[in-house]
Amino acid sequence: MRAVVVSGIWPPDPGGPASHAPALAAFLHERGHAVEVVTTASKAPAAQPYSVRWVPRSSPLRHARVALEIARRARAADAVYATSMVRRAAIGAGLARRPLVVKLVSDEAFERATRRGRYRGTLDDFQRTGGLRTGFLRRTRTAALRRARRVVCPSAYLREIALGWGLDPGRVSVLPNPAPDVPELPSRDEVRRELALDGRVLAFAGRLGPQKALGVGLEAVAAVPDVVLAVAGDGPERPALERRVRELGLDGRVRFLGSIPREEVLRLFRAADAAVLPSAWENFPHTVVEALAVGCPVIATAVGGVPEVVRDEENGLLVPAGDPGALAAAIERFFADDGLRARLAAAAAASVAGYSEEAVFARIEDELRRAAGVA
Repeated sequence: MRAVVVSGIWPPDPGGPASHAPALAAFLHERGHAVEVVTTASKAPAAQPYSVRWVPRSSPLRHARVALEIARRARAADAVYATSMVRRAAIGAGLARRPLVVKLVSDEAFERATRRGRYRGTLDDFQRTGGLRTGFLRRTRTAALRRARRVVCPSAYLREIALGWGLDPGRVSVLPNPAPDVPELPSRDEVRRELALDGRVLAFAGRLGPQKALGVGLEAVAAVPDVVLAVAGDGPERPALERRVRELGLDGRVRFLGSIPREEVLRLFRAADAAVLPSAWENFPHTVVEALAVGCPVIATAVGGVPEVVRDEENGLLVPAGDPGALAAAIERFFADDGLRARLAAAAAASVAGYSEEAVFARIEDELRRAAGVA
């Protein structure tokens, strides 16, 4: 089979598609399939054993160039798989007359409105908003998704939202984000020494944007003495978050590590006592399964698809969104109760054992084969 994999972001960019797309491309390549990637980037991506075609983000008419690049690559392919840039993937696959499979990770209309500062609420609330521009984005989003032979959602939560757009339920399925194949890692104590982390340590990994609501996490950390927070990732809110650290008197207790490779994120979670995810909304975050896979319990907000993987009192603790007091209470309880902490950590890795990359990517491979009619 020949497949084109489409992703708007690529390592070293932080974010779920930048983890998922290269891992899937490597899996398909190793299974003997011919893989080409189409992405956007600020500079040339690192060389891979498969072809990575990229369009500079600074390029004029970038969106048109991406769609045409997808079309060029798709003409020699059997199927197109998009984990973002769904509109452009639909145009490119349509021009090449090739079947499209989409991994739906969010609502692109919502994402664009959020990035441009036109909307600050949650994904759920966005579904009830109006306006000419929003209406246009929704119509084009839904038209692109209707072009897909199969739409795969990482959570039942997102599937329900997508069905509300009028998609055919028979074409929309749920497939969780995969847990990483954890490499052999040093012991927790060794990683802590390497990272110069000590005491009660929380870790956060993700894009520093409004969705992750890390400001709520900072307020919670400020309310719990002697807790250190290590932050992996970058994004538009980093300068404001660094200022907030100073305002809260958290200098020395919060460390911004910047964007780091996925394996380094796994090492960070190995070193931490727990991962923290204070998001205002979520789908099925990669960072949660990454943390759990290395035995790191998760303290998170009960939003979107998070409760589908973080089970309160089993492999983590869940709190309401936007409530720094509730998050602080959960953090304080976690560190005060040795038995709870040990029990959650012991259950973490086993709770995502069924989400192996082999199992999840094999399902995607099957979807692509069926869409392409390849035996």
